[in-house]
Amino acid sequence: MGASASLALRTAAQAGSPAKYGSGDPQRPGLCAEIAAAVLRVDPDLRLDGLDQQVPLRRLELMLGNGDIDVFFCLLASEHRRALMRFLPVPLYRVRHVLAMRTSDARNPRNWDELRAFARRDPLLLAQGTKLSTTLQQADVAFQETARSDRDALQMLMRGRAGAVYGQDINLRHALRASGLEQQIRIGSLAFEEDVQYAVVSRQLPDAAADRVTERLRQLTASGEIARLVERYR
Repeated sequence: MGASASLALRTAAQAGSPAKYGSGDPQRPGLCAEIAAAVLRVDPDLRLDGLDQQVPLRRLELMLGNGDIDVFFCLLASEHRRALMRFLPVPLYRVRHVLAMRTSDARNPRNWDELRAFARRDPLLLAQGTKLSTTLQQADVAFQETARSDRDALQMLMRGRAGAVYGQDINLRHALRASGLEQQIRIGSLAFEEDVQYAVVSRQLPDAAADRVTERLRQLTASGEIARLVERYR
């Protein structure tokens, strides 16, 4: 398949993740939505169908595994996901695992041992369906995966349903701005873990199509465009 050949790929947006898709802010419509738009700008003969379709994360995994969509921007890697889909070899951006806590709470876990002790008394709160639950399981940190979204988790934190929310820095900062709780909740600067977001494709997608998306992402990385987009969401 030549680089200039017309190509339509099926995709989707992630529901419940406004920092990535569908924030409602025209100045920041979602980092992954902007990365997808940048891919289309450097390849006018490529079409991405389905960006207006909001799909929960777990269903997105199934759709990729079944070949119901061809490509998705952006996901963290895991063994479970690698069995279902192919991760393109271009890192998009790094996310830091941080804590959000009430500003009135003086506690400040500084390492995994302290976080484990904290969570034994007060399990951490997570948004449902994220890979972060695997990280906490492996670290033997108690948690509850009961919040529908990061914004919901912050609201539950304010209601005293948890002592801290564990999440990705970009997502939590966006949720904090959107909820208007900047004076009541602080986001810690300490990163307990760092992960990389990637574009993924269905295992049924032909290699030529996957290679084309990979090359476009490499172009955007080399030009600094992806880095500029990421900085706007920090």
